[in-house]
Amino acid sequence: MDLWRQVTRDADPMPHQLRPAASKPDIQDGAPKRAVPDPEPPVSEFTIGQKLSAAQSYAAPQTTSDRLRQSSVRMDSKSFQRLKRGKLKPDARIDLHGMTLNQAHPALNRFIMTAQSKGHRLVLVITGKGSPQDPYDPAPRRRGVLKQQVPLWLTMAPLNSVILQVSEAHLKHGGSGAYYVYLRRGR
Repeated sequence: MDLWRQVTRDADPMPHQLRPAASKPDIQDGAPKRAVPDPEPPVSEFTIGQKLSAAQSYAAPQTTSDRLRQSSVRMDSKSFQRLKRGKLKPDARIDLHGMTLNQAHPALNRFIMTAQSKGHRLVLVITGKGSPQDPYDPAPRRRGVLKQQVPLWLTMAPLNSVILQVSEAHLKHGGSGAYYVYLRRGR
């Protein structure tokens, strides 16, 4: 006890922000004191059925489909409307089903560059929707790694210099499991 008193006399107390939440009980006069828990923050008053304010609401992260839908149209608007309705026929297609990311990325680069050099304007990139979600998975995950990754690859060099527009395919060409890639004219 004498040693402990000597230590506590010489030690400087920690600032309140740096103190650990569950501190060890102090020992004074031979009997340990109980640590007093911090009081819980007060719950604001509410009524049943009350709506949350905009600041308190939860916004889910944007999906790849939403990002593509909201992106600006860089091609002719009439052609884009025909594209969305599935009226334009793709000049070429690539199916990335069953490929890993390491296999799919170089295959996609090669396909897009070759298609542009051949003078194709519209190509179809099939990624698949991804495997269905496990209902017993404790944390929800987004489906389809390729479905998320391909639009990012298409915005990076060297492909971004040859691509004019990327959008989700019409249902008859694969729907949300495929992308239309509209290429710039060859130089």
